[in-house]
Amino acid sequence: MLSVDELSKEAEAGAIDTVVAAFTDMQGRLFGKRIHVEHFLDHVTEHGIEGCNYLLALDMEMDPVPGYEIANWEQGYGDFAIVPDLTTLRRIPWLDRTALVLSDVVHHDGSPVVASPRQVLIAQYERSLEMGYIPYFASELEFYLYKESYREAHERDYRGLTPTIPYILDYHVLATTMDEQHLGAIRRGVHAAGVPVEFSKGEAWYGQHEVNIRYADAVTSADRHTVYKNAVKEIAFLNGVSATFMAKPSEKDIGSSCHIHSSLFEGEKNAFVDGDQETDVFRHYLGGQRAHVRELALFVAPAINSYKRYATESWAPTSVSWGRDNRTCGFRIVGHGQSHRIECRIPGADINPYLGYAALLAAGLDGIENGTDPGPELIGNAYEKAEAEPFPRTLREAVDLWESSDFAKRTFGEPVWRHYCNYGRTEQRLFDEVVTDYERRRMFERG
Repeated sequence: MLSVDELSKEAEAGAIDTVVAAFTDMQGRLFGKRIHVEHFLDHVTEHGIEGCNYLLALDMEMDPVPGYEIANWEQGYGDFAIVPDLTTLRRIPWLDRTALVLSDVVHHDGSPVVASPRQVLIAQYERSLEMGYIPYFASELEFYLYKESYREAHERDYRGLTPTIPYILDYHVLATTMDEQHLGAIRRGVHAAGVPVEFSKGEAWYGQHEVNIRYADAVTSADRHTVYKNAVKEIAFLNGVSATFMAKPSEKDIGSSCHIHSSLFEGEKNAFVDGDQETDVFRHYLGGQRAHVRELALFVAPAINSYKRYATESWAPTSVSWGRDNRTCGFRIVGHGQSHRIECRIPGADINPYLGYAALLAAGLDGIENGTDPGPELIGNAYEKAEAEPFPRTLREAVDLWESSDFAKRTFGEPVWRHYCNYGRTEQRLFDEVVTDYERRRMFERG
């Protein structure tokens, strides 16, 4: 990480001449500007920068979408302020003479844009602190690597791409050695950018990998997730290959997950345990997550493709059941002593970490406030148990649950609830308007 004084020294030495100031949009992408370091130091550190407010009212194709209250044609699509969080300032070793600072989006009066993903999480983080708990999170983010560059993948319409490894490489040392030119660059680059890497490993399908990042408070962890995900794509580009974080790249592939680990601390002590015993805080936090995760599915699984990952015996859960060290459950209890924690296995790699973390934290805190019981542990194969309550199977179902959720409206506030109602409706509508390859293959000749 860099302090402003250290950045100034790096600038004087010619080691850094560019600062990327960026925030995360609804889809989890980094948007912002590249700023000359002198201008950043002289002006931006104090006054921030500005950007068009349509950046929080776009679909994935960058088309402005009607129905958003914070930005629309009637209001003229004005600017909002992008204010750097200087505690996130860091070098970006894989880009020449470049630093990055993550930023918050605020109105001209200085009030936060509450629907911006980082602010959605910060609101729940501050609520947790007010309750006396420091929320700690970590994400296990998986991705696929392909031999084709992004340009080649685009020219192929993203079909018939070649995984870097042609067989399953879960924990496979030889296979991961064959990809070490890419994974080594990712581990070293991300770690040097102030994102502490624990390890990388091969994952459950051809060319699939995972890099694990150290636990941190919820906001820091989401920041690290964002930097890491962007780094994987940039480093892949620089190495002439491509990476995808799609939840399900094809119907033939195992999906890419984002298992989210969380616990609450009271000072230096894990509030989930008292000696060798699990506490009521643990049980109620788990109960809240189980009780609300279905109606918050829009934050946990935000895209049409997210739901293609949920398949029986695919390593992706299909229910909101819980169990101890049971990978068939939506919630898996792991760790011992101070590392005791809940692993939510439901999210895919396409999750926006700020929104996903906010959903799980808000649900868990509500469970503590209301003494929610998690119900009985599921023993055995959750894919086959009738008592395993299903997670939503489509985005349409997730949007309906979000729209009818008094909890979501009350917890995140009506402006945030309405904003993401519009997001969910838009995602579903845009897909409904498309004729897919599946339809053409079935119907063109035989229909």
